[in-house]
Amino acid sequence: MNAPCSGPISATVARRGLAGPAAAARNLDGGDTRVGDAVNQRQVMPSAAAAPVGPFLAADVGGTHARIGLVVPTRDGGQPVRVLHYHRYQCAAWPSLTAILADFLRQLPAAVPGGEAPVACAMACAGYVLGDAIVNENLPWPVSIGEIRRELGIHELAVINDFEAVAYAAQFIDPADTLPIIGAGQPPSTGPVLVMGPGTGLGSAVLMPGETRAQVLATEAGQISLAPGNARERQLLELLARERDYVSYEEALSGPGLLNLYRALCQLRQQPAVLAAPADVTASALDASDAAAVEALQTFCGLLGSFAADLTMLYGARGGVYLAGGILPQIQGFLKASTFTERYFNKGVMRAYLQQVPVRLIEHGQLGVMGAAGWFLDAREGA
Repeated sequence: MNAPCSGPISATVARRGLAGPAAAARNLDGGDTRVGDAVNQRQVMPSAAAAPVGPFLAADVGGTHARIGLVVPTRDGGQPVRVLHYHRYQCAAWPSLTAILADFLRQLPAAVPGGEAPVACAMACAGYVLGDAIVNENLPWPVSIGEIRRELGIHELAVINDFEAVAYAAQFIDPADTLPIIGAGQPPSTGPVLVMGPGTGLGSAVLMPGETRAQVLATEAGQISLAPGNARERQLLELLARERDYVSYEEALSGPGLLNLYRALCQLRQQPAVLAAPADVTASALDASDAAAVEALQTFCGLLGSFAADLTMLYGARGGVYLAGGILPQIQGFLKASTFTERYFNKGVMRAYLQQVPVRLIEHGQLGVMGAAGWFLDAREGA
């Protein structure tokens, strides 16, 4: 196994717009990072960017699962890293991300005999920066940058938004490994690619192809105001608005959002809400054992179709749309038979435009890990 990289330690998390060594120094331990600073792609890499990097950690941390991999760079432009060891963790079963990473490191001597402990980590995680921590209300715990570095001997820790990582990995996806939801009348155009999907939250990012390297635009599109598309959805919005000052798409298009829709529909149907978890709503919809659950999941798919079309038009995503996240692979049959496609095309004069944009479903799997790792190597080379 190659030796880990050496040289100055990188910034852990940089503010939007910060760049250069001075920014790295200010953010090394979170001292100049303010509340609300978002985890995003604008990270500062080490000044010794040309130094070779050996096997390193790549992590994709979501509200439900943390996916951790030990990866090694390759010279294959179609696949920037090779995964040496990989494990998926249930976040709620662990006291902290540091504990998860420590457990993964304990596995390495047996999984990758003779290797040195990695000292670099590329982490994909949603949230915002608060001092030393990355905070996300969908995580069961805060993420301490300093704790990870101190406890695990990680010298170089770079952070990217979770959906930015998946979007970065989209350039390496084989269409044969995806499920077509909406086909295009002609081969997809070269252009921006939208990656979006519901899970514990609602994430989205845009892959911007480039001649030398792709760029990824992080978005907070999930926090856009929920826009109902029919009378029933207007009733649902009215009910949801009674319990919160602001209703975003994430309040409906996420695991918790599906439960919100189900409970609101039970009120409209004047029946008790007997299902207590998003997974119960999904299961009851799929086996058609609860009419309110079926309507909730149908509403969920319709709203998703409308929202996906809005983002496709907003970002000019002629290169296609990839649907990701933890929920959709579980309901792929229901999704294809739902009103998703009808609502996706129901955009007036833009229907012909949208008919040229393919929509495909992808399994999240190791994409976030691969994307975080590939972005990390790309950013080091470009620093």
